[in-house]
Amino acid sequence: MSTPLTIADLKKLARRRVPKMFFDYADSGAWTESTYAANESDFSQIKLRQRVLVDMTNRTLETTMIGQKVSMPVALAPTGMTGMQHADGEMLAARAAEEFGVPFTLSTMSICSIEDVASVTTRPFWFQLYVMRDKDFVLDLIRRAKAAKCSALVLTADLQILGQRHKDLRNGLSAPPKLTPKHIWQMATRPLWCLEMLQTKRRYFGNIVGHAKNVANVASVPKFAHEQFDPRLSWADVAWIKEQWGGPLIIKGVLDPEDARAAADTGADAIIVSNHGGRQLDGAPSSISMLPSIVEAVGDRIEVHLDGGIRSGQDVLKAVALGAKGTYIGRPFLYGLGAMGKEGVTLALDIIRREMDITMALCGKRDIKDVNASIISRQDSSK
Repeated sequence: MSTPLTIADLKKLARRRVPKMFFDYADSGAWTESTYAANESDFSQIKLRQRVLVDMTNRTLETTMIGQKVSMPVALAPTGMTGMQHADGEMLAARAAEEFGVPFTLSTMSICSIEDVASVTTRPFWFQLYVMRDKDFVLDLIRRAKAAKCSALVLTADLQILGQRHKDLRNGLSAPPKLTPKHIWQMATRPLWCLEMLQTKRRYFGNIVGHAKNVANVASVPKFAHEQFDPRLSWADVAWIKEQWGGPLIIKGVLDPEDARAAADTGADAIIVSNHGGRQLDGAPSSISMLPSIVEAVGDRIEVHLDGGIRSGQDVLKAVALGAKGTYIGRPFLYGLGAMGKEGVTLALDIIRREMDITMALCGKRDIKDVNASIISRQDSSK
């Protein structure tokens, strides 16, 4: 294949290079995947205003997310098992993000550990926290994130219990992966992936194995994951986490204006409008469809970001126009990582930047900070 031009091109290449069970893990939604599909398709319903004969020189996408300077309003989202898309995946993605000038968010359920990522980066990254029943383990994660000089904590609020993901169940995906004949065949047909994985020692959950109580090896992870996600997580826990962390706090997984107001009441710095990429409540609305009402509900009390369905720079621009101060990409960077490693992550970011820049210019804007609802076409509003 020639150099990929779109995120869809990277997706095709990743599908050919990553074993099916791991590609499907990144590319699946819950149940019927209707929310997963809506996350993407609802962006296409938003039309842009084309403007002409305006000065399009000296454009800039630079802005801030929670007060931190970014080269464009995009962060790499926290994604579980990133290191199964490509060996040392989290480390490679973090380096690509740092070089590009955007935040990288490391998942609790990463393959590479907090310390691994800190060892290959020179600027602070963000850390995503799942709240477990074992509060000593949660405190240890926070302590380790502080020691690594992480500059923001992203608290995931929408995974108290795990949604049913049919692709993972049909693939028999487990942690660690079972070496059935089917799985061995899937990996054997991806020889480059296998070679890279053989050359790394990072194949398990680096933030958990050797750190969580009674999880001395990877065989203990399934029992830990089944027992430890805390279904009792509440707004009261947010106050406790905020106190323990003491730095910028972002709450991920808000999809309702009432919850958005509650999140603002906690004093968090930002919320991420998200339905977990369509991987939790199937039948929930898309993230982009809920963004305007959530922005209206909280006003300027808390910064609003968006995650879910972004597959182009145009999608980022539409989210910003509807009130998002920042966006997150998960699958786009995973496709790039699976397709081409670190170079692929950089290419995914560059594709999005180029598409956003050109679209912004054709909408008559030169500075991303000036983008607002005025670039959205209202042609259908009176019908």
